[in-house]
Amino acid sequence: MRTIDLNSDLGESFGAWTMGDDAAMLDVVTSANIACGFHAGDPAGILKTVKAAAARQVAIGAHVGYRDLAGFGRRNMDPSSEELVGDVIYQIGALQGLARAAGTRVTYVKPHGALYNTIAVDARQAEDVITAIKAVNPDLVLMALAGSPLVEQARAAGLRVVAEAFADRAYTADGQLLSRRLPGAVLHDPEEVAERMIALVRDGTILSIDGTLTTIEADSICVHGDSPGAVEIARRLRLRLTEAGLAIAAFADAA
Repeated sequence: MRTIDLNSDLGESFGAWTMGDDAAMLDVVTSANIACGFHAGDPAGILKTVKAAAARQVAIGAHVGYRDLAGFGRRNMDPSSEELVGDVIYQIGALQGLARAAGTRVTYVKPHGALYNTIAVDARQAEDVITAIKAVNPDLVLMALAGSPLVEQARAAGLRVVAEAFADRAYTADGQLLSRRLPGAVLHDPEEVAERMIALVRDGTILSIDGTLTTIEADSICVHGDSPGAVEIARRLRLRLTEAGLAIAAFADAA
């Protein structure tokens, strides 16, 4: 039986501003990419989400990003290697401390937003993130965009890599995510999302924005926690994957 992981970006609420429904999403997903305070999230809220994930035995990953609260980490940046390595180490370390206080641990790293997209193709910034992860703990798994050069670059550096696909995002014919600035970049129909992901897991293909089938091999599927109807999409996706005879399980230990 083919096994697939479901993940979501969580812990992104900040002060009086609530982002998504972490508790509901944690009842669905098997891995939680938890914000580390640079693109979103505050310590108290992050700790609450970590505790909720631990209670449900959901694996915890550090969702590291650029230092960009105002732009939610979605603005392109070009920090020096010294800055980027330090920023990533700092974020992982912060989440590790909160996880330890909650009786659990960080098992993987998933870069966020613009950093995620940049290191998929930018070898220098990718190397900085790899260096930071290895400096903290070389056993941490890196979650990376399926089909991107980063996957092989990180594996060559000795990291375990889990390739990721996005349930609620449109793809271009070359396997890249369609820019959020373009129409149709984010999908909202739960049944459409589910059908696309069943085909992805079974056949290794996804229908791109131009109508062609694109090959993507992924071991984890992301449903964005901040998208409208995110919980409904995630619930429907999990149900349909299970009905299709596919097993849902985390790729890393929950504790």
